[in-house]
Amino acid sequence: MPSMPSMPRPGATRREVPEVDVPRVPVARAVVDCGVYVDGERLPGRFGYVEAIEEVRRRGEGYVWVGLLDPDQHQMDEVARVFGLHPLTVEDTLVTHNRPKVDRFDDTLFLILKTVNYVGHDRTDPMARIVETGEVMVLVGPDHVITVRHGDHGSLRRVRRNLEGNPELLKLGPSAVMHAVADHVVDTYVAVSDLLEDDIDHVEEEVFRARSRTKVDEIYQLKRDIVELRRGIHPLSHAIKRLTCDFTDLIPGEIQRYFSDVLDHQSMVADHVETYNDVLSSLIDAAVAKIGMQQNEDMRKMSAIIGLVAVPTMIAGIYGMNFDNMPELHWHYSYYAVVAIMIVACIVLFITFRKIKWL
Repeated sequence: MPSMPSMPRPGATRREVPEVDVPRVPVARAVVDCGVYVDGERLPGRFGYVEAIEEVRRRGEGYVWVGLLDPDQHQMDEVARVFGLHPLTVEDTLVTHNRPKVDRFDDTLFLILKTVNYVGHDRTDPMARIVETGEVMVLVGPDHVITVRHGDHGSLRRVRRNLEGNPELLKLGPSAVMHAVADHVVDTYVAVSDLLEDDIDHVEEEVFRARSRTKVDEIYQLKRDIVELRRGIHPLSHAIKRLTCDFTDLIPGEIQRYFSDVLDHQSMVADHVETYNDVLSSLIDAAVAKIGMQQNEDMRKMSAIIGLVAVPTMIAGIYGMNFDNMPELHWHYSYYAVVAIMIVACIVLFITFRKIKWL
């Protein structure tokens, strides 16, 4: 019988659940750096992001570069309101684990890049991560560049410093910053792939070194990190190709040629990563085969030892049965004869096992 919905008791009142007022963190907390650039030079003084864009629009020239680190929803909404960003870009900047891509929203370009950081291999913990990943988003408009970074690594401080030392490049506009960030990220791919190559060489030596105990867990961890690196590198190829030939109304031709150089580096790293992946697959097969051979060798040694123990055990078992009709028990030299037979049998078995390499 279906249950009847419970009715409130007379005089009872519904308790209202109070809304929790989540404290809003000021946008300034997420701002790593903010600068105004005019004619390739950074204007002196400190600017907040609102004052910076107001200064640029008042002058009618230059652009703002705002760097953000792990902004929340409220902070990105405020930045979007000031700079007029598309809602979809705000949504993507808040979501991690995006695929590298480039999108256009009116006069704004939006580029997502995967960042990587080599943290080294902890030999005491084969399952520890070797490569950490993060994300950098670059939003480029007519008078602004906004970089959003997720993760503890991937700082763009050096990129900003290098650009500020090259006024001619900064004069080319906000797209020059996008190129510099993409170039920096791809350069880190090159550096990390070189370090991973050293790790792969070390594992390869361990696998093919005689009498070494292969740790398959290390190979699997390396392969997982290589797969993670592939997820960041391969989709980036399509995005950079678009930046080299599309969006000609937003990206100067000189910057597009610079993006072609970035594409060359990306393709080189992608080839290296594919090679590493194939090598690791082969190493896993070789390591598993080697482990099987080592286990077979161990089983042969155990069988040989059991055989050596079995012969004297069998002889002792026969003469320990206490039968009445066992004439050799009454022989004066029976004890010495039995011990001699045990020793000779064990020696013969030992020599035989050594010849067939079971011991």
